[in-house]
Amino acid sequence: MKKLLTLMLSVTLVFGLAACAETATEPTPTTPEETTPEETTPETPTFRIAMVTDIGDIDDRSFNQGTWEGVVAFAERNNITHRYYRPLEGGTAASLDAIALAVQGGAEIIVTPGFLFEPAIFQAQQLYPNVRFVLIDGVPQPGDFSEFLVAQNTVSILFDEHESGFLAGYAAVQDGFRELGYFGGVAVPAVVRFGVGFIAGANYAAEELGVTISLGSDRFDYFGSFAPSDDNKNAAAAWYLQGTEIIFVAAGGAGASVMAAAEEAGAKVIGVDVDQAGESTTVVTSALKQLGVVVEQALQAWLDGAFPGGETQVKGASNQGVGLPADFSRFNNPAATEAAYDAIYPLVASGEIDVPATYEELVAFLTAEGISTANIPLQSDVE
Repeated sequence: MKKLLTLMLSVTLVFGLAACAETATEPTPTTPEETTPEETTPETPTFRIAMVTDIGDIDDRSFNQGTWEGVVAFAERNNITHRYYRPLEGGTAASLDAIALAVQGGAEIIVTPGFLFEPAIFQAQQLYPNVRFVLIDGVPQPGDFSEFLVAQNTVSILFDEHESGFLAGYAAVQDGFRELGYFGGVAVPAVVRFGVGFIAGANYAAEELGVTISLGSDRFDYFGSFAPSDDNKNAAAAWYLQGTEIIFVAAGGAGASVMAAAEEAGAKVIGVDVDQAGESTTVVTSALKQLGVVVEQALQAWLDGAFPGGETQVKGASNQGVGLPADFSRFNNPAATEAAYDAIYPLVASGEIDVPATYEELVAFLTAEGISTANIPLQSDVE
């Protein structure tokens, strides 16, 4: 069933239906609702850096917001014009229309957040060879995964989600949580890696402290979507009712359902991708992908004339690509937990702790550390 849901993801998710824009050093332009590629004229202000949004808008407290914040920070610091575009409807064709609009608007480099852009960038990088593309969390492919192509005008950036999940699980157990749970959206590889790392980190900390934790198959599941719903809220509420103290939810917008359940239960949540503390007081911390950091790194390389075209880069602890937010104030024992995190992070970054990314690696990792695998989720539940 999980495999079926994974296959269905690419055809069921849809983009936003409106279009918006923002600039740094030019007056606010006509919005994309009012401006089509055909209407763009030579007098239209030129925006050198563009971003095309994924699902939602730039205030989604997820991929769009984290990416846009990186674009804005870099552009304002370097006094470069910038703008974002929202596709008018879902699908690759609409994404390509938005990219065409950005190109006609003068974009020299276009940033796209999320794996749903893989088919669009596969085409766009060939349609616009003089434009640079930054694809976050994906590798260009034609839509059927028959081939992967990172052209010389594109850089693909992936993340070590398992390391971020490990750090979240480790910190939670160090802070005193013993009854843990994990909800993913759909069992796509990135979401699986978050969960595998979380299991590893929680068990590693438990072994270090000599305590027993609960994080088995009955506390590990996927919603089957990334959208909030009453069903998702009820599933999380049931876990909290059974004694789960904290749930790590790597499920995009569905995280709001878990937060709502946590608010009613007086329980806690670990967010994902960006710092989600602003969404709910129940969010203790978040397993971050440092979207703003990696976007700024890519833009700086472009500005320096050293754009890493043709590369697929992986961002992890070793290059500050993943981690937890700097604010530990919502933990039960902020100072002690932060100290434990500060001690473990360099071990992950250096590779001294080789965090597992797959279920097979998880079993091997725990076995090597002398940690029992008897009470971890079954492989069928994880993958």
